[in-house]
Amino acid sequence: MNTKTFAALFAGIILASCSGTKASGNDLATSLPIETSINLTKVESDKAPVSINPGRFTVETVTYHLPKVVQGTYSVSDFGKYIDDFKAFDYKGNLMSVTKTDVNTWVIKNAKQLDKITYWVNDTYDTEVSGIIGSENPFSPAGTNIEPDNYVLNLHGFIGYFDVLKNNQYKLDVTAPANFIRTSALQNTGTKTSEDGSSVTTSYFATRYFDITDNPMMYGNLSVEEFEVGNIKVVLSVYSPNKVHSAASLKETIYKMMQAQKTFLGDINSTPRYDIYLYLSEEKEESPKGFGALEHHTSTVVVMPESMDEDTLAENMLETVSHEFFHIVTPLSVHSEDVHYFDYNNPTFSKHLWMYEGVTEYFANLFQINQGLIDENEFYNKVMDKIQRSKTMNDAMSFTIMSENVLKAPYKDEYYNVYQKGALIGMCIDILMREESNGHRGILSLMKELSNKYGKNKPFEDDKLIEEISKMTYPSVHDFLTMHVAGDIPINYNEFFEKVGLEIGEGKVETNYILINGVPIVSGDPQSGTIFFTDKVLENSFWADNGAQPNDIIKTIDGTDLTMQNANEVLQSVFMWKPGKDVEVKLVRDGKEVVIKTKTTPTYTTGEGIMEKADATAAQKTLRDAWLKG
Repeated sequence: MNTKTFAALFAGIILASCSGTKASGNDLATSLPIETSINLTKVESDKAPVSINPGRFTVETVTYHLPKVVQGTYSVSDFGKYIDDFKAFDYKGNLMSVTKTDVNTWVIKNAKQLDKITYWVNDTYDTEVSGIIGSENPFSPAGTNIEPDNYVLNLHGFIGYFDVLKNNQYKLDVTAPANFIRTSALQNTGTKTSEDGSSVTTSYFATRYFDITDNPMMYGNLSVEEFEVGNIKVVLSVYSPNKVHSAASLKETIYKMMQAQKTFLGDINSTPRYDIYLYLSEEKEESPKGFGALEHHTSTVVVMPESMDEDTLAENMLETVSHEFFHIVTPLSVHSEDVHYFDYNNPTFSKHLWMYEGVTEYFANLFQINQGLIDENEFYNKVMDKIQRSKTMNDAMSFTIMSENVLKAPYKDEYYNVYQKGALIGMCIDILMREESNGHRGILSLMKELSNKYGKNKPFEDDKLIEEISKMTYPSVHDFLTMHVAGDIPINYNEFFEKVGLEIGEGKVETNYILINGVPIVSGDPQSGTIFFTDKVLENSFWADNGAQPNDIIKTIDGTDLTMQNANEVLQSVFMWKPGKDVEVKLVRDGKEVVIKTKTTPTYTTGEGIMEKADATAAQKTLRDAWLKG
């Protein structure tokens, strides 16, 4: 999804990806590419026209689909419900009979006479009612935008597939105003300018339908920066409707982050180009609300609030994009048959989300301490936060069973745990491997070995991965995976911290400005539509020192009215506050206004934290250094 997830207060929001298509028969008389087009100069009522010319069929009936599920979201999106006025034409230009069999599927008989199909695509952004994965709308980074000055072209929302032709080549023409900036990693095969010079049609080539879905585009009033990180070309495209941020202002942050990631990964190198598409939301009623990212094999689409200050946005990009970039390891280089042969309308899911999302999330945190971007206490705080969040979910559920059934109840409600306990699983395996190898091997070396054995074109058998890893590592890793990943036995994290001279203890621990031990210090009253502090506000040193009281209604934060409708977005920004920020918060207490106008200071609470054991041995400290610094 997320991705990676941008920390949400009241719901988890995430991402992951990758796939391919299984070889199948060919219902075309020729092997010419399927010709598709999107015309952004003919948009009407926020709908863009699409045309599909598949070539000549040799069968009587064909089926056309828009995806029900796209790689990485692990939730139902139903992109077919955004399609209007679906029509099929024969070679004489006559309308043909079409039967819509479900929200994403159209069946066309007399297919030998089919010349083309046309339809209109509604965008998803201005229909969103929440930013929560699993709600009625696609997660924003997987969605689409059609506005006069910006188009987010997640192509799975525009272009569908004929059920047995996913391996056919695609030719895609995108027509847009001549002054639009356009970015895409799809192979550009040429451009054509209209006679009056007002529009330009860019032609792209995709080897199969998977490449259509795996290569998002962004068109419009963008800022773009390109730079090299090692031998990877990075293209950063930013849409900021009010020009608050730009690709130039974020370039240095992204460069330093990806340089550190490349150093951390060493000789793992799966892509010559990586694209980052950032859409900054105005947080209006029609704006996207699902903040986070969705990775593709060699790119990621990110949605964040435009209202973030430069430092907060930079930090969020570091947290979010670092996760997405690490997906070049898994699932790009290491993935199962479920991923490789992904079925967009009847998907099956791998048992190993602990690896796809969990290990990826673990790397996104470990590389920061490994490369000196954060100190040990910051890293320990991140780990402790994941432990606490994981404990709010079902800690006695088999991770492999949850992963395999992620679209079904009760497992779908546990998906957010792949970024919490999934990352902790990666940490425990890492510590075990460091212990068994005297510090020389860890989970990164395991992923390199798996990558060398399989790679992006060779999937592993899902049911055999644990056995495979056990052969490549140690009996202790086999036992851990059997008991705590395939099995449902909760992990005692102190057993693993003990190996590196650490322990979970009680004391004064640094926290943030909106959560304590993973629990919000605010709640909402749906009847009055207000947000108020709970009793836990007194356990937060910053708010307690500044006079906040339980049941204080939060009226405004930095000039923004706080409502039930915008609480998730506004409180996410509070979650990201750092010490030294000027803030003004207006409260209502017993009908009277109370103003807190101050500069943020580090905030603490009493609770559990990860700390060094007083009797830590030299051997434990050496193992800890190997774990954190490689």
